[in-house]
Amino acid sequence: MSERPISVLLADDDPLMRQSLRIVIDSQLDLQVVGEAMNGVETIRAAREFAPDVILMDIRMPGSDGIHATQAITADPALNATRVLVLSMYELDEYVYGALRAGASGFLLKDAHPAALLEAIRRVHGGESLFSPSILNKLVATYVTESSFARNGTATPRLSTLTPRETEILALIADGLSNDEITAELHISANTLKTHIGNLLAKLHARDRVQLVITAYEHGLANVRNRS
Repeated sequence: MSERPISVLLADDDPLMRQSLRIVIDSQLDLQVVGEAMNGVETIRAAREFAPDVILMDIRMPGSDGIHATQAITADPALNATRVLVLSMYELDEYVYGALRAGASGFLLKDAHPAALLEAIRRVHGGESLFSPSILNKLVATYVTESSFARNGTATPRLSTLTPRETEILALIADGLSNDEITAELHISANTLKTHIGNLLAKLHARDRVQLVITAYEHGLANVRNRS
């Protein structure tokens, strides 16, 4: 018996965009669109109705926007398995950063190739955070620096609970290193790294790798090396 398809909810105020996304996604045997929404309120309602694996979230929608919807969805224990993949017209955008802060697990430009979109859905569903290191580091560095909550000390007590090794791994994650690169640099096994990352997520109350990067930037643990 084959596994069920990855269920996808489309959240975008443009009917043509939703239709285009549906055609691309439903062309795959392992993916299935289960619902659509045109604003934040509808997205939250549809997420609770369908409990999709992945939501393709447009940020700038009329009324209640994608940031509010992302925050509500990622905070809902009943939707703990749902992942939000942000779609945006712009690479560097305060709205995108707001969605990351709210718990989005990935970011993709709307003009991405269909193959890249399909791969993004699968990767986010698989537990990865979808960003190239250069885009994520640039986005987070820009808006953490400019935001009022940057380095305001609200999360500092959480950092004090980290071991030296966990702090080191957090900094390497923020620098954009992959798991394979981290294990090679620190000479540890993949299982050991997985345990450390799990501890980081629990101690920092982070939903995924993206929020670990944001925390590291907020507390000056990033940019210890130059990576493009």
